[in-house]
Amino acid sequence: MRLLLNVLWFILGGWISGTLWILAGAVLAITVIGLPWTPGAFRMAGFSYWPFGKVVVDRDPGATSLLLNILWLILAGWWLALHHIILAAGLAVTIIGIPFAWQHVKLAMLSLTPVGKAVVEA
Repeated sequence: MRLLLNVLWFILGGWISGTLWILAGAVLAITVIGLPWTPGAFRMAGFSYWPFGKVVVDRDPGATSLLLNILWLILAGWWLALHHIILAAGLAVTIIGIPFAWQHVKLAMLSLTPVGKAVVEA
């Protein structure tokens, strides 16, 4: 079932989201200022491609992660999370869309604070 949901997710738009996150990670890697957020962008890309069967866990709750997450939240995280929440609300209206809505909620939570998080198999 997980494979079927991941394939449907990928075909119906997950590939766009993941590819854009890879592009964002490449742009962040080019700049010196954006380099600390590059691993988070690539983590988001992998999670955006195949989100079913994965969970987000804290990996590094240090002070550096906290500072980078605060800057990320102010500059980019809130509008990315808002985007995912709006999509989740629209998908949750239908019974078929509920699993996809749940994945958008997980992506929204990861969009808020991607630094110091890890995506692991459930």
